[in-house]
Amino acid sequence: MPTSRLLTPRLTCLLCWLLASLTPAAMAADETIATLDWTLAETLVALGAPPHAVAQVDAYHAWVRVPPLPDSTLDLGLRTQPNLERLAAMAPDRILTSPMFANLTPRLQRIAPVEMLELYTPERDTWQEMLELTRKIGDLVGRREAAERLIEDTESRLATLREHLPADPSPLLVVQFMDERHVRVFGDNGLFQAVLTKLGLDNAWQGNTNAWGFSLVALERLAAIDARLVVVEPFPVGVEARLADSGLWQHQPSVRDDSWIVLPPVWSFGALPSARRFAEQLVTALVGEAP
Repeated sequence: MPTSRLLTPRLTCLLCWLLASLTPAAMAADETIATLDWTLAETLVALGAPPHAVAQVDAYHAWVRVPPLPDSTLDLGLRTQPNLERLAAMAPDRILTSPMFANLTPRLQRIAPVEMLELYTPERDTWQEMLELTRKIGDLVGRREAAERLIEDTESRLATLREHLPADPSPLLVVQFMDERHVRVFGDNGLFQAVLTKLGLDNAWQGNTNAWGFSLVALERLAAIDARLVVVEPFPVGVEARLADSGLWQHQPSVRDDSWIVLPPVWSFGALPSARRFAEQLVTALVGEAP
């Protein structure tokens, strides 16, 4: 029998095997991804599938910081007004976005398929939403195993941090300054509250919060709350200096007893990478060292 006839079925089988190996996960891993959303960007980096393009790269490194974006990341300009010509020129396979940028979806869809991913849904458990988001992104980019590792590592790290906290810590009041008289105070439906719950810490703020887990309040509203202040940087320009001369600030209980603490910037609207970073910085500030 001619050899060529014997090779035909073998080649056919080999071709079938090669096609079968190109699973959705394998193909997704090679896609060019762009995103306007820093929460999605930090998760992609943590999964080992960094986006090729992100909006406001410098601001990402100022607010999110860790994990850093690769030096090769293309900057798409403002998150709310991205450079669509630059985005179209890079020809992404997929654009990941969030409801915050829903108004841009029709224009983004003209460039590439758009995946809308949600987080911080009112009335839902924020931590569980973070886990779901991590798995969804992992599936989209062919990194499901990495997503499970990220979840396992984050939960294990927070459990370790919790073991190093004092037995009966004071309630905390987590804030971020908008100006010298107004702060965001963080509570239900937000990243900071989700982390406090995982660490077994009490949040002294029991007031209402918005869909992002904070409420904008005047500084005087905090004076009657007996709690340890946790101020998350950055301070707006000039605010820190003006607080030194502010009687309203000096009247805060934990300012009077000098127990208030300041944390470096953490992306308060982030996912698991930001949650872990906040937990590590908070516990380090409370116990004096990183466990």
